[in-house]
Amino acid sequence: MSQEKPRPIHKGVYILPNLLTTGSLFSGFLGIMWAIDGRFEACALAILVSAVLDGLDGKVARLTGTASEFGVQFDSLADLVAFGVTPGVMLYLWKLHAFGRLGLMASFLIVICGALRLARFNVASSTSSKKFFIGLPIPAQACIMASFVLFVPFLPESLVPYEPMGLLAMAYVCSFLMVSRVRYASFKEYGFVKAHPFSSMVTVILLFVMVASQPKVLGFLILFGYMLSGPIYTYYLLLRRPSALRNASQKIT
Repeated sequence: MSQEKPRPIHKGVYILPNLLTTGSLFSGFLGIMWAIDGRFEACALAILVSAVLDGLDGKVARLTGTASEFGVQFDSLADLVAFGVTPGVMLYLWKLHAFGRLGLMASFLIVICGALRLARFNVASSTSSKKFFIGLPIPAQACIMASFVLFVPFLPESLVPYEPMGLLAMAYVCSFLMVSRVRYASFKEYGFVKAHPFSSMVTVILLFVMVASQPKVLGFLILFGYMLSGPIYTYYLLLRRPSALRNASQKIT
């Protein structure tokens, strides 16, 4: 009995992931324009939209079997603009310009560390673990910065004078975390979800309801918690299981 030949993929399917990447790049470009106009909340929302589109393009490429080396490189270039240049420009024009050269270098550090993070990811993606990211992912960094812009109106009045200094510190910390060896959960493996489908579904529903009730507040707190989770998890391993951490580090180039 002859095996049925696989149907050829329509050319339009190959274009779809790249269209999503183009949408992410366009949203990042619009964010830069809005930041220049002083519309910082609109810029922050544009970054978040870019993050959603960036997450979709890879998923669509894998589901349709249309992943390609061109798409990988195009995605990285779009990420550098949407999650490196756009938040760097936004933060400098919003608050960091008040610090002079220190603020300028903080904005540039986001761009250069993001570029280094993307380059390292592209080189090591074929050999690194799928369970963890090494260093804070550049989309997560951009979303943290964008969500902070939306979170600021909810700050207590007593903390408002410390807001620019907190933003400056967060810019430096996120930049260094991007190029660090700190491990962050990638959520690409779904072993727990498959083992506990009902519990996972309930957890996702609760998180959705919580974030939907106060998206600007809880969105930032969840993303900020993700930023802290890497150092906590990594240095917990360093203190509790140094041999495991050392072996993991040797596997990662």
